[in-house]
Amino acid sequence: MKQKLVGNLKYGKVFVVSAPAGTGKTTLVGMLTKEFESVKMSISCTTRPPRPFEVDGVHYHFYSDVEFQEKLEAGAFIEHVTLFGYRYGTSREHVQELQKKGHHVVLVIDTQGAIQLMGRGAQFEAVFIFLMPPSKEELRRRLMERGTEKPEVIEERLGWSEREMELGSLYNYQIVNDGLAIAYEVLRSIIIAEEHIKKEGYNER
Repeated sequence: MKQKLVGNLKYGKVFVVSAPAGTGKTTLVGMLTKEFESVKMSISCTTRPPRPFEVDGVHYHFYSDVEFQEKLEAGAFIEHVTLFGYRYGTSREHVQELQKKGHHVVLVIDTQGAIQLMGRGAQFEAVFIFLMPPSKEELRRRLMERGTEKPEVIEERLGWSEREMELGSLYNYQIVNDGLAIAYEVLRSIIIAEEHIKKEGYNER
């Protein structure tokens, strides 16, 4: 069978993408999933109320606090965090099922969750990618432009973003999104390169 740029592995890899809100992580990962059929974005679970454009099961799996706690106690999440008063988690079963089908799974998650996964070492193998804004001022502009949060929430997110960026050095790769087209090409190249790097005992082509 002729080799492809992406989609040659029997068991997919996990890529963790983190970034401050407004940096473009969801847009960039969405571009990956459109170009490569074998790349899937993991759908996170959350107790946050859906925004007007969000659809349950498409953007997030929306749960009540009770439902989320039941799943947490059952060991359903590979990572979980509380952020801005709401809980978020990644379904273990969802990720593993996609990997078994040969799909690469991209987890678009907060730095807290990423650090949890890093702490597991060889028990959870993943490629960690951090997206950074070109500046705090540009990040503020983007957050205000998208119009989904009140000014006080934007300032809270900006304060949190500074802590997130300090953790960016722990990731395997850092990408500055100073322009969507170039940032995408860099992200795309990482996915392609990581698939074609042969790691003993991890994947078979």
